[in-house]
Amino acid sequence: MARVCDLTGKRTRVGNNVSHANNKTKRKFYPNLQKKRFYIPEQDAWVTLRVAASTIRTINKNGIMATLKKSKEQGFIVY
Repeated sequence: MARVCDLTGKRTRVGNNVSHANNKTKRKFYPNLQKKRFYIPEQDAWVTLRVAASTIRTINKNGIMATLKKSKEQGFIVY
């Protein structure tokens, strides 16, 4: 399964490990993905999503429906 946030589309980034001698080797930066259940009162349903920790903070701030709406507009989810 790809390491991608369901709502924001955050995914693995590629960068370098840089040693003290300035040697560079490839490495990956993974998003902090968590499996989390959210209650949607408009649909009276629980939804399980795999989202980044930063996305959970956004949902706490703006609400699940606003975040789902914005994610749909940006094309990350289709329902």
